[in-house]
Amino acid sequence: MGNATQSSLWRMISQIDGLSEWFADEVSMNTAETTYTFVWGKAHDQATVINKKPQSTIRFQWIDEDDENIYFEFHIHKLDLTGKLALEITDFAEPDEKGDAIALWESQIEKMKKRLGVFT
Repeated sequence: MGNATQSSLWRMISQIDGLSEWFADEVSMNTAETTYTFVWGKAHDQATVINKKPQSTIRFQWIDEDDENIYFEFHIHKLDLTGKLALEITDFAEPDEKGDAIALWESQIEKMKKRLGVFT
């Protein structure tokens, strides 16, 4: 992720202020800090944090998703050869929606990079 620090990247993927800078128009969290509400225009969805390792990994599951094996996850790790940080995203999409999902994530990550001041 260019010159981003691990803590700044962690803020972008786990905290409501960071997520609202690139992932959704508005983000809120319940008082237990386990359920996030994401708003895009007039649409909104809720996701629960099902796994979290501070400064490394956060995994969300959409509340309306019945299959617990379907989630989206952000994982920060250092590349062995360069020592630079990488952000790995895991998400699930129907086969006919895969291209659209990849394009959306690429667009969102570019937005995050701009917010972080990272240029590639």
